Amino acid sequence: MNEIKKLLIIEDDLGLQRQLRWAYEGYEISCAATREEAIALIRSQEPQVVTLDLGLPPDPDGTSEGFAVLETILELRPDTKIVVASGHGAPESMLRAISLGAWDFYQKPIDIDSLGLIVARAFHVHGLEQENRRLAERAGTDAVLGGIVTSAPEMLKVTRTIERVATADVSVVLLGASGTGKELLARGLHDASRRNGEFVAINCAAIPETLLESELFGHEKGAFTGAVKTTPGKIELADGGTLFLDEVGDIPLALQVKLLRFLQERVVERLGGRKPIAVDTRIVCATHQNLDGMTAEGRFREDLYYRLAEIVIPIPTLAERSGDAGLLARHFLNKYAATMNPSVRGFAPDALAAIDVWHWPGNVRELENRLKRAVIMADGKLITAGDLDLAAPDDSLPVNLKAARERADRKAIRHALARAEGNISGTARLLGISRPTLYDLMKAYDLQP
Repeated sequence: MNEIKKLLIIEDDLGLQRQLRWAYEGYEISCAATREEAIALIRSQEPQVVTLDLGLPPDPDGTSEGFAVLETILELRPDTKIVVASGHGAPESMLRAISLGAWDFYQKPIDIDSLGLIVARAFHVHGLEQENRRLAERAGTDAVLGGIVTSAPEMLKVTRTIERVATADVSVVLLGASGTGKELLARGLHDASRRNGEFVAINCAAIPETLLESELFGHEKGAFTGAVKTTPGKIELADGGTLFLDEVGDIPLALQVKLLRFLQERVVERLGGRKPIAVDTRIVCATHQNLDGMTAEGRFREDLYYRLAEIVIPIPTLAERSGDAGLLARHFLNKYAATMNPSVRGFAPDALAAIDVWHWPGNVRELENRLKRAVIMADGKLITAGDLDLAAPDDSLPVNLKAARERADRKAIRHALARAEGNISGTARLLGISRPTLYDLMKAYDLQP
């Protein structure tokens, strides 16, 4: 659905009003010359973008009335992108406007092309934020596998694969870097299966080698010093359910033999015990290591590998998940701001740009940690790149509006192609254009499905 792009121009110079109205194409434009007119239009029209002159009557030579309008708009419609244009004490006004929540600032005298480019970018960012918000709301109501929040085709493919194998009684290995959500996916696999037992997780790298065998297989009373009672192991506790072995590559070779015996015979023997105990436990493993390479080097048993890796599912990194960094950032902002800093309600433009270009070596875990810290430390209403401890990218703008539109077209077409998984008809529907028009644009920009 194509949303009508509504632009409100708040300017008391009627000549400049007419000039700006004439200059902008493709927008539904409203104009206001006073605070009362502006607020009435904000309530009735709900424009996505506003250009605001700070010098309004009854204070045309000052900024008090303009700042009052700015604060009122953000109270009524906090997601509105406000571009402040003023020649009144520009540096001080700029800092105050941005701190209050303005999206951008432009110093008079106005250059129509440059201001038009800023307005076009404001509409683009507003559209992305609205789409992310819709996806996040949908993720909250339509149960995404294991609570995973995603709109990336790369990750949706993974969740569909897990849903297909969930009902088959096979062992699964999830291959992915730290922080990519392997445990969430394993839990989602268990929830989608027909198993009624518990989901039990254990991190094989976090437990000393001397204790890992007891943790997995349990022990009888008196089996070793300190064993004051009989304790079942994790494999037993997951009887009828799923055992998640995180970082399975760190299991020592001697213990690998015992794990292999369990997988072959489906019985366990506790430390110090003599009686085999039949157990129906499904094994799901995860690792960031190259198990094939470890097997070739003799650090991981080949026969165990083939028992565990009946199904192998690679998990993409956050950097490989198209659009998910921004979507997850909004998700974590909503999650933490409500309890930790309710005054925070969005992202400054430099923060959104920094999130898009950062390579996220720590994946989703790093993003969540940065957002939690930023929410706590933020001084203003909008999280900045500095709050995230990220460098604001060099946002050098193209020299003309045509180049900016071409760049936006390329990005929108690539995004829609990914969403539609390369289907031309689906891509055209998402973009709100005809198939011939899409073919022409793809040919012009040398894009392939």
